[in-house]
Amino acid sequence: MAQKFSTLIGLLVFLTACQAPSTHNALSSNAKVERIAVTSCTHIGFLDALGQLDKVVAVCNKDLIYTSLPDSVIDLGDALSPNIEVLLRADIDVVFVSSYTQDKVAAKMEQLGLNVIYINEWQESTPLQRTAWIRTFGDVLDCRERADSIYSVVETRYDSLRTCVHAYNKQGVTIMTGNDFRGTWYVPAGNTFMGCLFKDAGAQYAFYTDSRSESIPLTLEKAISVFKDADVWVGTNARTMSELTNMDKRHSWLKPYQTKQVYNWLAQSNQQGANNFWERGVVRPDEILEDLIHIVHPTVADSLPLHFAKQLD
Repeated sequence: MAQKFSTLIGLLVFLTACQAPSTHNALSSNAKVERIAVTSCTHIGFLDALGQLDKVVAVCNKDLIYTSLPDSVIDLGDALSPNIEVLLRADIDVVFVSSYTQDKVAAKMEQLGLNVIYINEWQESTPLQRTAWIRTFGDVLDCRERADSIYSVVETRYDSLRTCVHAYNKQGVTIMTGNDFRGTWYVPAGNTFMGCLFKDAGAQYAFYTDSRSESIPLTLEKAISVFKDADVWVGTNARTMSELTNMDKRHSWLKPYQTKQVYNWLAQSNQQGANNFWERGVVRPDEILEDLIHIVHPTVADSLPLHFAKQLD
């Protein structure tokens, strides 16, 4: 069955049109960008895919970036309050800023003459819409053709994986997700990045019908009630089963814990908290989808590799 699934992946390829996201661009049309500052690790994922990492001069939260960067790259501190004085001394051509960075900070950068490009991929609700922001980086860095090519490869592969799941018309196992965080268990609604991925993988998920494009807060008691009979748990922050019970002994009440079907997204991460899931994963959601298909269709797709997901032991 797994061989048939792999064959379908090669045969079923669909291309869909996707508009490039809009952005504020303060650069002149003939400006050449050689020195870049970024405020989010997701920007690193795009730049790495485009082969432009050598232009990165300064970053925020350098210790939270998984991709290897030279020691010479300047750490600007926290993304919500970067050190603008240091940034000005770094002779930057472009600063890529996410809109969740405080507006006053970004406005001050512009007032001081810095070229600010707003990257809001995190606001997109579907995986491919997030990936499409690679075209914005391509426009700014004069490598749009390469950006279009990368997007087309990812889109084609993502759609073929999704289509294969639906071609089998086989419903996957029941999935639970999330963690308790300071008394609240947050889960993705149906119209979110992870909600879409669960759906495209063919998983059964309790919150598909919630059309919000944000996380849903639950009490721990509510989460246990909803998910206690789920087949798999995907996306815990724990690294081991014992760590999971140390977090809260009630986790052991859940079926996935009892059957040891628990996965995190920490296969490519380090102890400092850097995680390639938020760098490469934003550019390559097809690899995240492949992980999920492996997990929720174990009898069909167990031959598919795991990229970002890791089963707890």
